[in-house]
Amino acid sequence: MLEPTSLVLVAVVNDPRDLEIARLLGWYRIPLRSAPKVVFVDYLAFYLTGAFGDAKWQIQSIAPVLGHELTTRRELLKDQPDHPRAKEEYYKLQLGPLENLPKPVRADKWKRITFLYTTGEYLMQADTINDLVVRTEERRILWQALRERAEGEYGTAGVPDMDIPEEVLAVLLGIHELEQSYKTKPARAKKSQ
Repeated sequence: MLEPTSLVLVAVVNDPRDLEIARLLGWYRIPLRSAPKVVFVDYLAFYLTGAFGDAKWQIQSIAPVLGHELTTRRELLKDQPDHPRAKEEYYKLQLGPLENLPKPVRADKWKRITFLYTTGEYLMQADTINDLVVRTEERRILWQALRERAEGEYGTAGVPDMDIPEEVLAVLLGIHELEQSYKTKPARAKKSQ
């Protein structure tokens, strides 16, 4: 059951097949080379991209994370033995049953995110993806919780125990990308014909 203090990793789902794998087979894959610092979280929240038609750009469901292992793409997707990344390492997150959120968390405009850490409290109160961003004063608490989880699972390697500047903390929590997407982009100059 999702608790206010649950650690939640928002993960992108680019292909409906991947959501079906999570739903039916109970796992989700993350390439090791682009994985977030800590994958041992309480829940995964599935952010659906443009491949999902009317359901795109939102989170509709979550799943409890039961464990994880390191394997290769070839072992995960046996029907793709010749894929260019077949030999690359992936985290395989074992999942419990998918649960629908009471209301979808929508992007109020398109967001390009990879991974974002948040909490059960933020997820349950969110109307938009931006509402998942942990406020500045609470980011250190979230990072400490992730650090402690990683220590228990992996030992201390790879997760710094030091005073981290706010900008770096935003990147570690996946918040930087989301905050950047809200900044106004400069208008393009019109091409002369």
